Amino acid sequence: MRDQTGDQNPGNPFWSPAVAKLQPYVPGEQPKTTERLIKLNTNESPYPPSPKAQAVLQEPGLASHLRLYPDPESTQLCKTIAEQFDLAPEQVFVGNGSDEVLAHAFYSFFQRPEPLLFPDITYSFYPVYCQFYGIKAHTLPLRDDFAIAVEDYAIDNTGGVILPNPNAPTGRYLPLADIEQLLQMHPQRVVVIDEAYIDFGGESAIALIDRYPNLLVIHTLSKSHALAGLRLGYALGQTHLIEGLNRAKNSFNSYPIDGIAQKVATAAIADRAWLADNCAKVIATRDRTCAALTEMGFDIVPSTANFIFAKPPKISAEALFQALRERNIIVRYFNKPRISEYLRISIGTDEEMDALIEACRAIL
Repeated sequence: MRDQTGDQNPGNPFWSPAVAKLQPYVPGEQPKTTERLIKLNTNESPYPPSPKAQAVLQEPGLASHLRLYPDPESTQLCKTIAEQFDLAPEQVFVGNGSDEVLAHAFYSFFQRPEPLLFPDITYSFYPVYCQFYGIKAHTLPLRDDFAIAVEDYAIDNTGGVILPNPNAPTGRYLPLADIEQLLQMHPQRVVVIDEAYIDFGGESAIALIDRYPNLLVIHTLSKSHALAGLRLGYALGQTHLIEGLNRAKNSFNSYPIDGIAQKVATAAIADRAWLADNCAKVIATRDRTCAALTEMGFDIVPSTANFIFAKPPKISAEALFQALRERNIIVRYFNKPRISEYLRISIGTDEEMDALIEACRAIL
């Protein structure tokens, strides 16, 4: 398509050149049909959220508050999050899902002449944000076993570092000593540790915040707290980093978290007993599923997340993906170099995973 000036434009002629060049993130399938599906493709929780969070939605008069703007500082929510990790409320930043928190972090810390470092196989929103904000990216290859090679990040003149821990879509965990090594490599640049799946195994980098002014840790309520539909994420770090995020947020949208979401999230985060029980159930099911698939000949990448990354025997990953879809079981297939022979399988209920296991046996 050509615009009225005759310039080549691959998109709508009314778009800006920047929008025409974007390659947006593609989320996992969210079925809109009424057919009975076993949905194991987007790492959602197989169980409902905390009863205390659910109870908030039943409070009398809750809807009447919708006529008012919400607390722009999310004061009670930030206080509750801070209490869970022995931090000050000023060390907490909240957003509409961790993706929005990540967007503000990219804008606030990584728009520099030097390139941002992250793994070549990782959360696919990172290169999207780099393109959106005009950030140079330098990807570093994972090892053959999909582990992050921390020594490769010892690069001068970098704009920062970001990585998920556990990594996505592999599920591999990077020990806290390696995170600390990264922080020491780049003391003048922000290191973002995206801990969307940390509650399912491993030790959080939150323990390092007081010692490292360049550390920002990002969490989400979408996975372990079973609140993907609520859209709530948060960042933790020293106050100067949180101030930077707030400067970006308040220059974009000063009322990001709606009042009902603040109340539900506050109740969910305070329910520690439910969180521990929910994660324990998912971990037990994950380990049992790994054992069953390994017995069938699958190559399983060690996972500390609420999903597994598995290479099937005797059949291609794409063929198994299609065969499972025909049996109304959805998993995630990435047609990308190095990982095209693997499937990412979210952990569902025991009954759902039993159905997956039996389907794989039948197909293989």
